[in-house]
Amino acid sequence: MTVKIAARHVSAFYGDVRALDDVSIDIDTDHVTALIGPSGCGKSTLLRTLNRLTDTVPGARVEGDIRLDGRDIHGRDMDVVELRARVGMVFQKPNPFPKSIYENVAYGPRIHGLARGRGELDAVVETSLRRTGLWDEVKDRLSDRGTALSGGQQQRLCIARALAIEPEVILMDEPCSALDPIATARIEELIGALSGRYAIAIVTHNMQQAARVSQRTAFFHLGRLVEYGDTSDIFTNPRAERTKDYITGRYG
Repeated sequence: MTVKIAARHVSAFYGDVRALDDVSIDIDTDHVTALIGPSGCGKSTLLRTLNRLTDTVPGARVEGDIRLDGRDIHGRDMDVVELRARVGMVFQKPNPFPKSIYENVAYGPRIHGLARGRGELDAVVETSLRRTGLWDEVKDRLSDRGTALSGGQQQRLCIARALAIEPEVILMDEPCSALDPIATARIEELIGALSGRYAIAIVTHNMQQAARVSQRTAFFHLGRLVEYGDTSDIFTNPRAERTKDYITGRYG
C-alpha cells in the first residue's frame, strides 16, 4: 500500500468546540477511501486538515501529526501553496471560476508555471478535460463561461481544474450531493478511472455510493473514527455496533 497522507492522533477545534478527536488514518494511492457518518461527525473537517484549509477559518486549530510523503504538512519547510497544489480539493457545490472553460482549467498551470507557452497550456487543458470526459462535450466552446455548463459538467470542470496542476491527492467533499443520478454516475465513473493514479478520499452520505466507488471506508461518529477497513468488511461485517446501526439506517 502506497501511503500518501498519514494522519496520526489528529484533533481539530473550532474555538472551544472539538470537531475531531484523536483520529489516525492513511490515505493511499492504491485505494479510494470513503469517509462516512452522520452530519457533523467530522468527515469534512478531516478533509480540510489534510491540505490545511482549516488555516483559513478564524479560531480553528489542529493538533496531531499529518504527513504527506513523510513530510510534516505543518513544518516550516512546507509551503502551503505547494501543499494545496499537491493535495487538490473538490467541493460539495461546483464552484467554477467566472471565467471561460479554457481559463478555468488553465488558471492553475499558468500561476504555478507548469506550462511553457500556449502550446503546452493547450495540451494541459485538453488532457485534463479528456480525463474528466468533458473534452468532446466542450471542445467547440472553450471560450464559453464555465458557469454556463450544467451542474454535472461544472463539477467535472472543477475536477479537471484540480487535475491540471498535477496533484497527487484528490479530496472530494460530497461531490455528487447536488447532482442528478446521471451526472452522479458520470462522477462515479470518473473516480474509478482516476483510482490508482491519484490517492482519493471522498466524503459521502450515500452508502450505495461509498460501496460502489471505494475500497476502504472510514466511519466517523461524534468526531471520532469508529471503524476503518476494507469497504466490503465495513458494509457486510462491521465490527462496531455503531457502524452497523448507521449502515442499516437505524440513525444518521
